[in-house]
Amino acid sequence: MLVSQAVQPAVAGGTLRIGMTASDIPLTTGQTDNGGEGMRFLGYTAYDSLVEWDLTSADKPSVIIPGLATSWTVDPADKTKWTFKLRPGVKFHDGSDFTAETVVWNFEKILNKDAPQFDPRQSAQGRSRIPAVASYKAVDPLTLEIVTKTPDATLPYQIAWIMISSPAQWEKVGKNWDAFAKQPSGTGPWKITAFVPREKAEFAPFPDYWDKTRVPKLDKLVVVPLPEPNARVAALRSGQVDWIESPAPDAVASLKGAGFKIVTNAYPHNWTWHLSRVEGSPWNDIRVRKAANLAVDREGMKELLSGLMIPAQGFMPPGHQWFGHPTFKLTYDPEAAKKLLKEAGYGPDKPIETKILISPSGSGQMLPLPMNEFIQQNLAEVGIKVSFEVVEWNTLINIWRAGAKHESSKGATGMNYTYFIQDPFTGFIRHLQCNLAPPAGTNWGHYCDPEMDKLFDAVRNTFDPAEQTKILEKIHEKYVDEALFLMVTHDVNARAMSPKVKGFVQAQNWFQNFSSITMD
Repeated sequence: MLVSQAVQPAVAGGTLRIGMTASDIPLTTGQTDNGGEGMRFLGYTAYDSLVEWDLTSADKPSVIIPGLATSWTVDPADKTKWTFKLRPGVKFHDGSDFTAETVVWNFEKILNKDAPQFDPRQSAQGRSRIPAVASYKAVDPLTLEIVTKTPDATLPYQIAWIMISSPAQWEKVGKNWDAFAKQPSGTGPWKITAFVPREKAEFAPFPDYWDKTRVPKLDKLVVVPLPEPNARVAALRSGQVDWIESPAPDAVASLKGAGFKIVTNAYPHNWTWHLSRVEGSPWNDIRVRKAANLAVDREGMKELLSGLMIPAQGFMPPGHQWFGHPTFKLTYDPEAAKKLLKEAGYGPDKPIETKILISPSGSGQMLPLPMNEFIQQNLAEVGIKVSFEVVEWNTLINIWRAGAKHESSKGATGMNYTYFIQDPFTGFIRHLQCNLAPPAGTNWGHYCDPEMDKLFDAVRNTFDPAEQTKILEKIHEKYVDEALFLMVTHDVNARAMSPKVKGFVQAQNWFQNFSSITMD
């Protein structure tokens, strides 16, 4: 069986069953693991954040909108002080009230190691998402104050990652997060009704959800882990699931021929190698970084993926509002790559030999094994010999947080890591700011450039969106012109589904709205 027998046949018109790429059910306690896919299925379903993403349109990039907070403002006299006005009348799934005190309690579960509710697993997921936060307090039941370490215009984007769990439910289950995981309670449009590790999670609609337009139309939602692409396709064909993430590209034509829908859309996500800049890494030489970028046959990769990609022209996709005008062009030019490597002292008789960390599957990783093997061959042709250290996706995430200098990286000088790039902090700053190198943040490669830090500081101190965009263009130009990553492709978020699935609008976002869906 490809799917556990615990997954029952669909109730006609009532149940949607989804095959995820993750190898396990993500954390159910609020701050999920398993990357963006974890947040997609176990975060923004059962939980809410103060600031959320508009997931209603397929035609334009998502923007942040009010969630559990109806508004947020920064003090014009002190731009470290923010006031969030909270939504009245919101209930958790257990019936308890959402207030500013419950938000403070949730910050404490992530940031305060001395708090009774502190959860190391949720902290590992959430702490690095909100590096700006210095303090927080409830001013009154529906007013929250957050003070940042320095002025930081990206705070609302950071807050959008923090899911709000029920303090009352945590108390009720014995002040134990493992017990809470089995009986979770958030404020989201879906309630988690069953959770079996490595098998499934089941959801039912929360009829008292505060946004009546997002009360689910389905009777039940079921997600199951299916990390192997061909297994996902087989499960869809056999009717064991109704929807799969990331279908195997070579199965797309036959799935279409069999009447299944292939749904794609541009979304803010890239597929890169994050390069180590520690002492001794070959990637410290810009000639080597540029050579690797010129050695990748992106059009050949597109053919490998049956067209399900957008070839990278930078870290951001072509046409993005932050793209700017970089001068280094990511063309396929192996001869130019060889010339650069020769200038750097390498060549066929003296190849670079290095190791890259990759995973076999996981959130947003597309088809990492064949894609990485394709790049491995491309690089070998110009004089860069790559070996792979293959680890499970959640393990790779832990290595990413630990950093290139940590023993868990096993001497690798890069990792294949796909990135959520829909806001300034998660899109740019967290990867390369000097003081966000592990354990302080997720600058895995320990890159540090004072000029880049000045640009990051300018973004934080620019509260006018148009002026901020100009700075973000300069940052992206530096990303590309200095070839700071191996930039390969942008995903199109392909998913395959039964023609019975109706009403789904694929937002240009990592997260999606499942509330509008019905089953025919």
